[in-house]
Amino acid sequence: MHVLQPDSLAEALAAKAEHPDAVPVAGGTDVMVEFNFDRRRPAAMLDLTRVPELAQCGRDNGTVRLGSGVTYTRLISELAAELPGLAIASRTVGSPQIRNRGTVGGNLGTASPAGDALPPLIANSARVEVASAARGPRFVDAADFIVRPKQSALEPDELIVAVHVPAARGPQQFAKIGSRNAMVIAVASFALVVDREARTVGTAIGSAGPTVNRAAEAEAFLGGALADADQWNRPSTLDRAVVTRFGELVAAAARPRDDLRGTAAYRRHALGVVARRALVWAWRDLERTD
Repeated sequence: MHVLQPDSLAEALAAKAEHPDAVPVAGGTDVMVEFNFDRRRPAAMLDLTRVPELAQCGRDNGTVRLGSGVTYTRLISELAAELPGLAIASRTVGSPQIRNRGTVGGNLGTASPAGDALPPLIANSARVEVASAARGPRFVDAADFIVRPKQSALEPDELIVAVHVPAARGPQQFAKIGSRNAMVIAVASFALVVDREARTVGTAIGSAGPTVNRAAEAEAFLGGALADADQWNRPSTLDRAVVTRFGELVAAAARPRDDLRGTAAYRRHALGVVARRALVWAWRDLERTD
């Protein structure tokens, strides 16, 4: 296997253009498993660990630009205040060693609907910045980035450069169900974003369909219920019926199937439970800070 080791983003994009079949590797927490088990044997590997531009993060006008090479550990330690939902999800990723290596860009590149970072990004209407040497940068909504399992919207000569995520303007939560409490692939996951300034609700369901998808009816229902009860202006304990209905609508929006990790019926049930819990947790956070 030929290993390409660019030292800048320009070099990395040029290498990808010249070798479109080269597999990009940053943390390698997913890709190297495939290599080790001989599930994948590309002609070339593009090592991105020496590209400083991909490890940068910054803030601009209420948006966080998260370089695709920023690790989960850095995200937790440096960006938890601005991106609380993504930080919560990052804490559930693997072990400390995996979090030290793994990146959000890698989660996007793997394009698995079970990726823990994806529901918080999609619930928060993040945009993915990709680039090629020939055409320069372009932006793809995170919700449209995964086309189907293991396939993204990237063109063969493109690399993921960064993710642009709105900074939190209200409580955010993430929860997942697995076969154990830690170091596990999600059987089902759920992210919730409450934007008090815009008076909107964002949701995303992971590991319960071919892609991560939003629960649009649940978002509209909860936003309307909060407006009807004047809860946006004066948060108070949520009506139990609102919480229950929100969980039902989230479960109904899932597109699960039976597999080795769980049945479709179990996934729907679990999503109803974690959606209710996430809403209660988020609302308690809002009541404490109001």
